Amino acid sequence: MALVYDTTLVPGKVDLLAAWLPTRPWFRGGPNPRFTRAAGGFRLDDPAGEVGIEFVVVTDASAPGKVVYLTPMTYRGAPMPGADDALIGTAEHGVLGPRWFYDAPHDPVFVEQLARLLGGHAQPQHRDDSDTVDTTVTVLTADFEVPTSGFDTVSVTDTATSTEISFGADRPAIRLHRTITPDASAGIRVQAPWDEGSARGVFVSVV
Repeated sequence: MALVYDTTLVPGKVDLLAAWLPTRPWFRGGPNPRFTRAAGGFRLDDPAGEVGIEFVVVTDASAPGKVVYLTPMTYRGAPMPGADDALIGTAEHGVLGPRWFYDAPHDPVFVEQLARLLGGHAQPQHRDDSDTVDTTVTVLTADFEVPTSGFDTVSVTDTATSTEISFGADRPAIRLHRTITPDASAGIRVQAPWDEGSARGVFVSVV
């Protein structure tokens, strides 16, 4: 169950991302970005209940026409070994205490649950309500074969528009679309709304 607490987080997620996002290769803004939390986004469950998993969507209001970024994050109660380069920042949770926030593609718990989502074996959870499936998220699986291992040895590659998660040359890769635009394309994908539901786009696809 994705348990959502009604409490504080200092600094907040947007504040953590404000310093990290401009360092990413997919960042399109200028020197003075103005990030705000968009309406979209959802969570995934960690069956062990140890790692928070959230698809966070933020908008840069300073960019021409506004740019919408997908920034999946995981958060843990202790540092993830060997993942210093993937650390977004740390924050104090009002109930759970210190949390370490990571760029999710580098977290094996995220990779496994995302693969299970694409394979039809996990459900998207509402970002604000505990134990509630987010019915606005559409997942087309097309018989995606979920790997049974190797989640901690995937290759993660950033491009100017996406992050590619590769399980090896003989298997399809998972693509996280880092900048979101209205898109109704077909294929194996996760599609969700943002901007108060007035737009839908592809968050994740299989290539």
